[in-house]
Amino acid sequence: MQSRNKILDDVSQLMTNAMGVAQGAREEAETAVKSVIDRWLADHDFVTREEFDAVKAMAQKAREENEDLRARLDNIEKKKKK
Repeated sequence: MQSRNKILDDVSQLMTNAMGVAQGAREEAETAVKSVIDRWLADHDFVTREEFDAVKAMAQKAREENEDLRARLDNIEKKKKK
C-alpha cells in the first residue's frame, strides 16, 4: 500500500510540475505575441482610439460649422436678391 501511495504522489507531483511549465510557456508565448503585434502596429502608423475620437469630434464640429455658414450665406444671398 505504501508503494502505491508513493507512485500516486510521484505522478501527482509530475503533473503539477508539468502544469507549471505549461503555464509558464503560455505566459511567455502571450508576451511574445503581444510584442510582435505592438511592433507591427507601431510600424504601420495606426492611431490610438483616443486620437481617432478626437479627430472624429473635430470633423463633426467642422461639419456643423459649415452647415451654419451655408445657412447664413443662403440668407445673405436671399436678402441680396430682393
